[in-house]
Amino acid sequence: MINYKTIQGSGEAIYEINKSRFLAFVQNVTSEEEAQAFILKIKKRHWEARHCCSAYVLGERGHLQKADDDGEPSGTAGKPILEVLKKQELSDIVIVIVRYFGGIKLGAGGLIRAYGKAATLGIAGSQLVTKTLFLRLALTIEYALLGTLENHLHQQDIRIADKKYSDKVTLTLLLPGTAAASQQKELVNLTAAQCRIEKLGLVYVDIAL
Repeated sequence: MINYKTIQGSGEAIYEINKSRFLAFVQNVTSEEEAQAFILKIKKRHWEARHCCSAYVLGERGHLQKADDDGEPSGTAGKPILEVLKKQELSDIVIVIVRYFGGIKLGAGGLIRAYGKAATLGIAGSQLVTKTLFLRLALTIEYALLGTLENHLHQQDIRIADKKYSDKVTLTLLLPGTAAASQQKELVNLTAAQCRIEKLGLVYVDIAL
């Protein structure tokens, strides 16, 4: 598992050139089924449009990629959309660009530039995030240690995901994957080993860019 860039939720944009309108719809997805369902939804919504071209990239390393020209000349629509995603190193994302023809032909070069521009604007209209790997950790301590520990967590910018109170306090912490080992040692030292630590597994957290 690695950190990677994507978007949070969805985004939209419109690009117009020579009376043709290019409507960009961007969506965060986590599977090919979700990507295909989103493409189909946009096609149904804009059934009267001449073309609904698309591209998506999936996976932590962007290993799954697909582009569709949807009737435009080969390589003039899906590929430039995909190239924008690859250039910005985005994954778990699908873009659908709906074209309403304005009566003036753009030519192959014009189409490539227009679809690429629309895709770029669509991403610009979305919230970019980094899927950042964190270790979830359950830390159980005596109440007497809570103030000192919370002050330390605040200073180190360590996230507290949850708190549970019983005869002791259990904090669910999120430690950045790259520093998790050293931060665990600091917690043990800070509490003079008077704590119980349980690893709850790795999770991705969206960090806004």
